[in-house]
Amino acid sequence: MPEALVALESAVLTHGLPYPLNLETLEALEEAVREEGATPKTIALVGGEVRLGLTPEEKARLAQGGADKASLWNLAALLAQGKSAGTTVAATAHLAHLHGIEVFATGGIGGVHPEPYDESADLVALSRTPILVVSAGPKAILDLAATLERLETLGVSVVGYRTDRLPAFYAPSSPYPLPARVETPLEAALLFRKAKELGLGGVLLVNPVSQGLPYEEVARMVAEANRQAAREGIFGKALTPYLLRRLGELSQGETDRVNRRLLLENARLAARVALALSGLE
Repeated sequence: MPEALVALESAVLTHGLPYPLNLETLEALEEAVREEGATPKTIALVGGEVRLGLTPEEKARLAQGGADKASLWNLAALLAQGKSAGTTVAATAHLAHLHGIEVFATGGIGGVHPEPYDESADLVALSRTPILVVSAGPKAILDLAATLERLETLGVSVVGYRTDRLPAFYAPSSPYPLPARVETPLEAALLFRKAKELGLGGVLLVNPVSQGLPYEEVARMVAEANRQAAREGIFGKALTPYLLRRLGELSQGETDRVNRRLLLENARLAARVALALSGLE
């Protein structure tokens, strides 16, 4: 039976969380995958080379700051320039598929922002990369309805894990219905195999966090954080980290605790799906 591999992104290490929480979280994610019987492969750029799995020294160095953030539009340039970088969902999915890894665990995917023309490269990457991505849905600060519409337009297979409603990252449910659901890791693996046979792109397996916040409460906090950002003139690349920081403050740290919980749960589910896939070989 082939080895069950799970790709993990490294942007959580370089940009997602402060040091040393970022390093502790990645170590916990890798351990969760191993506990389920699969092998974690954290993907990153180190000195202009793609790494599938990092040494303790590489993880510590990336966690302490100074690395770039690699998406698809700058991936080739960063490699050519010998840079180190954490990989986003888009870059991780692309590199994982390039190296034969079929399952990838993340927290939340990027999507359509409320601001005009601001859309994540994650959406196009999912549409053209035959990989199964386990996430807790789109990030909470996004336009969920527009993101779901765009996923439909791009032909991404969106599948609920034991849910009929789109999870909204911190919230385990939202008002938006999903086109399909599965009940077990094996069902998810079989669906992914069928998508590959059809020549389709990615399968987005959305996994509701076990203990989250009510959707209405998250929506209220996001609206408040956006109003504060507008008053302070925060926009562009500075907006997302600002909003996430404000959500942590408005929830008295609860969003940070939910974030860690959903990351670990997604890593465990991805490992189970990877094992089911390896059993189908």
